[in-house]
Amino acid sequence: MRQNTTKFLIILLMMLFLSGCQTAQKDEYSKFNESFYDTFDTLTQVVGYTKSEQEFKTYVEKIRVRFQELHRYYDIYNTYEGLNNVKTINDNAGVKPVHVDQEIIDLILFAKEWYKRTDGKTNIAMGAVLEIWHEYREAGMDEPQNAKLPPMEVLQDAANHTDIDKIIVDTENNTVFLADQRMRLNVGAIAKGYATEIVAKEIVAEGFTSGIISAGGNIRVLGKPLDGVRERWGIGIQNPDKLIVSDEENMLDTIFINNASVVSSGDYQRYYIVDGKAVHHLIDPQTLMPGEYYRAVTVVAEDSGLADFFSTEVFLLPYEQSRKLVDSFDGIEAIWVMPDGTVEATDGMEKIMKSQGATGARAE
Repeated sequence: MRQNTTKFLIILLMMLFLSGCQTAQKDEYSKFNESFYDTFDTLTQVVGYTKSEQEFKTYVEKIRVRFQELHRYYDIYNTYEGLNNVKTINDNAGVKPVHVDQEIIDLILFAKEWYKRTDGKTNIAMGAVLEIWHEYREAGMDEPQNAKLPPMEVLQDAANHTDIDKIIVDTENNTVFLADQRMRLNVGAIAKGYATEIVAKEIVAEGFTSGIISAGGNIRVLGKPLDGVRERWGIGIQNPDKLIVSDEENMLDTIFINNASVVSSGDYQRYYIVDGKAVHHLIDPQTLMPGEYYRAVTVVAEDSGLADFFSTEVFLLPYEQSRKLVDSFDGIEAIWVMPDGTVEATDGMEKIMKSQGATGARAE
């Protein structure tokens, strides 16, 4: 879902795993990695330990096929023969309910639930507004000399059609109806992370229990590394001032986790330039303009869909409100990179940060 993907590769896999160890664990497990670029219009990387390369490739193929299926479900730009997806729902706004597969029902219910439980910054009903920003961003990237901001009156008109309560979900009949003809769903803030969580749980059930899935920077860690050395995976967090990351020195920090997800949102990946200023893609539903509180935020949570949701939510709130929200939920940790480059982190996040003394911890 090009342009609807709100997080790119802003977190980097520690491919050398910090220890530099590339050996097998007691000649039983070996490390393999593979990538593909045909789902969610982003690079997906898979790293893991298995007993053979063939076993690893079998898991990767299952991961790729499932991502392809979920990509089609959550796509807002393309129609697929014989399939009702999010675009189908949008095309029938104000017309009729659309019967969809359970994965779409679950995604929408997830988004509505967490919208209510948080501060309402991550709203999948914002499609009418985001559609305008998308058009101006595309035009500004194609013709930089003519780049401009959308007129505020146009954005405000579209904002009248973003009431999430007008997304009517019938769980008995598996239908979704948009009760406003001009409403459009945009699930870009959560779809990739939500899909990653589905894929992760399913592939673990298949037996792939030591690996990392990185779907365009939505990172889901499975189990622990089976290299006989480390007890936790090391995940590098990109420094927003150093976009080309070639080594550890260009990273903001490294965090050490198992069975968890890491997702970042930042102002430095999807943007265009207007009058010398970068205009990024993370739009505040109140101001209808890009959020300007931070350069980047990183969220750690067990569930990848939740980490994806919170990374947008946290980015669009002023620090005190943002910190209070994160602290109010168990199992959610965050790092904030302020406009001046200073860094704030929750207590739980500090405990897993390399800069604060955390390590991958050698196995006994």
